[in-house]
Amino acid sequence: MTVPAQAWPPEGPTAVPFPSLPPAGTAATAGASARVGIVGTGFIARGLAHSLNRSQTLRLASVLTRRPLEEAVGPWGSRVTRSVDQLIARSDVIVITTGDAVYGTEVALRVFDAGLPVVTMDAELQVTTGSFLAARGLLVEAAGDQPGTLAQLAHDVRAMGLTPVVYGNVKGFLNHDPTPEEMAYWAKRQGISLTQVTSFTDGTKLQIEQVLVANGLGAAIARRGLLGPRTETLAEGALRLAEAAAAVGAPLSDYVLPRHGSPGVFVVATFDPELGDSLRYYKVRLGDSPYVLLERPFHLCDLEIPQTINRLLRGDALMFNNGQRPRFSVAALAKRDLAAGERIERGIGGFQVRGEAVVIADEPDHVPIGLLTGARLERPVAAGQIVRFGDVSLPDSLALSAWRSTLATAVACAGAGDRAASGQPERPVPEDRPGRPDRRVRVADRPSAASLVGFGVPNHRGPHAG
Repeated sequence: MTVPAQAWPPEGPTAVPFPSLPPAGTAATAGASARVGIVGTGFIARGLAHSLNRSQTLRLASVLTRRPLEEAVGPWGSRVTRSVDQLIARSDVIVITTGDAVYGTEVALRVFDAGLPVVTMDAELQVTTGSFLAARGLLVEAAGDQPGTLAQLAHDVRAMGLTPVVYGNVKGFLNHDPTPEEMAYWAKRQGISLTQVTSFTDGTKLQIEQVLVANGLGAAIARRGLLGPRTETLAEGALRLAEAAAAVGAPLSDYVLPRHGSPGVFVVATFDPELGDSLRYYKVRLGDSPYVLLERPFHLCDLEIPQTINRLLRGDALMFNNGQRPRFSVAALAKRDLAAGERIERGIGGFQVRGEAVVIADEPDHVPIGLLTGARLERPVAAGQIVRFGDVSLPDSLALSAWRSTLATAVACAGAGDRAASGQPERPVPEDRPGRPDRRVRVADRPSAASLVGFGVPNHRGPHAG
């Protein structure tokens, strides 16, 4: 189902001061650089370390790793540790970059117990346990990756008096079932891990990012797995998503796979009539439609994290995270037939499952793909089917307990209350993907949903990791 947004238009994240940050007597209040601790030693962590080593307002204090210390070589020198306590003692703010929701949850809770804030470039953590964590400490997804960059762009769009109706991601390539050999080639060529390039290529990371955007910005998803139109240009795809948002009656979080265009993010917005001529002059109007397209054709991940940290320390950070009442999650879909007894060591970035956006109230027994770490299948799961809690046994973890708490909140908030908020009767949007089960969605009594017809799984057109 499509769950109506919490408000039309949603307010979105706001700049909220955190007056106790940093604590009195820390380096940040004494005129020295604020101390930043990093969790993880991968691609993002390395880039962030380089940025911090050049910063005049921030300094790299400590890096937490699970690797043997002699293997965790990087631009942090001797500042690497395997101790969470040492990381906390040396830092004023912690940045989590691991992409491992189970491990990241354990570290985040320890950090919150110590009274420190957490900045993430970790959408995987956010959509799995971020809602639970956001109720227990200051949790902010950084600008730089697509979700944080979209949140900042949406904030700027609203500040200009425009109303966002689409929060979009521009995808360069999509292959739902790549081979290990293909992914090994691209991982080596691009200098990132095999799990990263696989999750980028099979669409899992994209689905995670747009679920975080939907939950964090109060948007909706049009259907399970998103719409994802394949078009010649970004403008064409953006317009089609805007028309879909009008049919659904809520702002949408989704993506476009254009034949021509640069990977980045975009917002489609409506405007007051008196702004029409000036917006046409600025060349952001989508033809004669009531929409404008505002895009940011790049996102620089680790290079942009320091901006979020500095804003946090000044007390004007954009408070963007998964929200405390999420309505969407990312389920694990079997890429092939999975046998009873089979182990799934890692769901995100593996070759057994991929992620797909779902409405929590529709699929309350799905296993979030971020929890599929060290899982064992208790019964077979056919290719294309969702992995459910009855299908697997999972190790006990703080992340699993956090999800159960989040699920209870999400299910309690769903249902009649959401439908009553629109004040409109229900009607279905037709399913338009041939050969797939009917997944009808509930929408307000808005204009025709004919604009949804023609959306489908994009064709492959060449590897891209963004």
